[in-house]
Amino acid sequence: MTFIPYDDRDGWIWMDGAFTPWRDARIHVLTHGLHYGACVFEGERAYEGVVFKGEEHSLRLHRSAELVGYKIPFAAEEIDRAKLELMDKNGLSDCYVRAFAWRGSEMMGVSAQKASIRTAIAVWPWGDYFADKMKGIRVTMSQWKRPSPETIPSAAKAAGLYMICTMSKHKAEAEGFADALMLDYRGYVAELTGANVFLIQDGAIHTPIADCFLDGITRRTVIDLARRRGIEVVERRILPSELSDFSECFITGTAAEVTPVAEMAGVTYRPGAITEQLMTDYAALVRGRLAAPKATGARVA
Repeated sequence: MTFIPYDDRDGWIWMDGAFTPWRDARIHVLTHGLHYGACVFEGERAYEGVVFKGEEHSLRLHRSAELVGYKIPFAAEEIDRAKLELMDKNGLSDCYVRAFAWRGSEMMGVSAQKASIRTAIAVWPWGDYFADKMKGIRVTMSQWKRPSPETIPSAAKAAGLYMICTMSKHKAEAEGFADALMLDYRGYVAELTGANVFLIQDGAIHTPIADCFLDGITRRTVIDLARRRGIEVVERRILPSELSDFSECFITGTAAEVTPVAEMAGVTYRPGAITEQLMTDYAALVRGRLAAPKATGARVA
């Protein structure tokens, strides 16, 4: 695929309530959000003209901003409406949607109480995050851990929290892997750099408790899909030494959707029937061909 820089494309970006030509959507180099990581964002996907769980994403965007100390000047309903208008203006029905907010350039320094809060939305075409999904991806172990929630607001989807994710993924790719598994600050299995982890043992799904990393919207959706199928889902602490006890492994995320794992931290898995079923169900759900399951949550062990 031809590489096209993100700052040199045709189209429109929604900024602070107005549609701006793509190449003109710029900020100053002395912008607080750039220097101090105070940008919050959402990664979303639209399928056949509908943003999947767009309202839930917009509400989480607002919540993330509150957790890092500011208020977005546009209501969630305004952001939802702007997403659809922007997709239409760019002629896209199946695409990635990035809504985000950040502190502006009025003040520089750790304190920026009077900096404006900027808001923007961009959309662009997006295919499969991982090619040949049923083959399964290979995942190594990251040297970096997810920090304690006493250190950071771990429930926020904030740019600054992703620095160690980028470092981990770059190192993994340099070593021939697709991604990296991150442990939490206690040494338990946490997540990949941008996706939640699920492991299957004797027909039951086990997944880490999301108490120091993002409780993904796709994660919760897949838990509900599994329970509707009668599959037991257990949230619990999982030690790295347990990884070899499981027969299947898959990850979830807006970009990854439901993707099987063939190898993780030196342990091999065979993508199987449960993973394939959930892949099929999720693909049908996001395209409106399957009714949304009732939210049930996972059993915590």
